[in-house]
Amino acid sequence: MSTPNDFLPIAMQTLLAVGFVVFGLVFAAWLGPKRQGKIKNENFECGIEQFGNARSPFSVKYFLIAILFVLFDVEIIFLYPWAVNFKELGMAGFVEMVLFIAFVLAGFYYVIRKGALNWEQ
Repeated sequence: MSTPNDFLPIAMQTLLAVGFVVFGLVFAAWLGPKRQGKIKNENFECGIEQFGNARSPFSVKYFLIAILFVLFDVEIIFLYPWAVNFKELGMAGFVEMVLFIAFVLAGFYYVIRKGALNWEQ
């Protein structure tokens, strides 16, 4: 059974880390230069001059592709530990991974059927 004293080192390390970050930010803001001006306050985007309105709408397809990439990328990450422990998991691990891959492929099939990857629309 764990006692509150067992968590004291974790609490101390957390407080030390948070204190270091707060101290660093406050010290940098206090000590740093405070020059203001038209050029200093201007946005900088890789040396490219600004033009037009930054609030112009663009296709939601970009967000959809990004979310799908993250979704399938995270699912693929689960394959690595399985591949490393393939022999130790035995037949049960193999069946579980076949089911997992089946679910991933079913989701991918659903995305394709819904036309999420079709750029012509």
